[in-house]
Amino acid sequence: MHPAAEHSPLGKSSEYIATYTPSLLFPIPRTAKWAELGLTAQTLPYKGVDFWNCFELSWLLPSGKPVVAIGEFSIPADSPNIIESKSFKLYLNSLNQTPFADTASLEATLAKDLSAAAGKPVGVRIRSLKEVEAEGVVALPGVCIDDLDISVSNYEHPRPELLRCDESRIVEESVHSHLLKSNCPVTSQPDWGSVAVEYRGAALDHASLLEYIVSFRQHSDFHEQCVERIFLDLQRLLKPEKLTVYARYVRRGGLDINPYRSTEEVQLPNHRLVRQ
Repeated sequence: MHPAAEHSPLGKSSEYIATYTPSLLFPIPRTAKWAELGLTAQTLPYKGVDFWNCFELSWLLPSGKPVVAIGEFSIPADSPNIIESKSFKLYLNSLNQTPFADTASLEATLAKDLSAAAGKPVGVRIRSLKEVEAEGVVALPGVCIDDLDISVSNYEHPRPELLRCDESRIVEESVHSHLLKSNCPVTSQPDWGSVAVEYRGAALDHASLLEYIVSFRQHSDFHEQCVERIFLDLQRLLKPEKLTVYARYVRRGGLDINPYRSTEEVQLPNHRLVRQ
């Protein structure tokens, strides 16, 4: 377990506070998990963002009439802190009986509080249900590898030694799998996700990638660190010219978390998958 997470509200009974309380946000430093991966804030080999989508966002108009909407929050991948997910939900719940003059005022408040917790500016968009409904759901790019016939016996820890590639062939491709699963390091509850890999480098053996993804199945870690581990293991193997790894996780408690890590400065999408 991350040492800071022991003091978070995750896995503990919590009072429902329905009026604005920014102190509910609980930041967790990224440094300990970076150190596990051999990284520091100065040596991160990727750029990226963590997209959080809130499907239970509500507040009051000055008239007292409630509003519901969907919130999109983008937290930089190099921010000093992640925000513990239950504390994030409790904080958002504290808006439920709080009046705001208009949507812009709420967005400004969210940006201020979340940026303070993350340690870097956090992007905030409040979106109407009609707007999000019009977008629908999308499919991940490239080839789905889930129908490959593999034998699996490793579930407890990620196994990068399973990964194979053909260094004699350089390819540019996108592949994805919906078989990513890991466990919350605090509550041991399952986290379900889909993961996409886009790269140009030595040809990755698809069956070995699927075996590797399945090896996360009983692994305990936060969403962000799972994606960072996949990125680093593929980078070491493929020595790619470019690499992007991202995961779209199924929501829990009205929140989904979607980490993106890339060697490139890319305009990253935040489109829902069918399971989201």
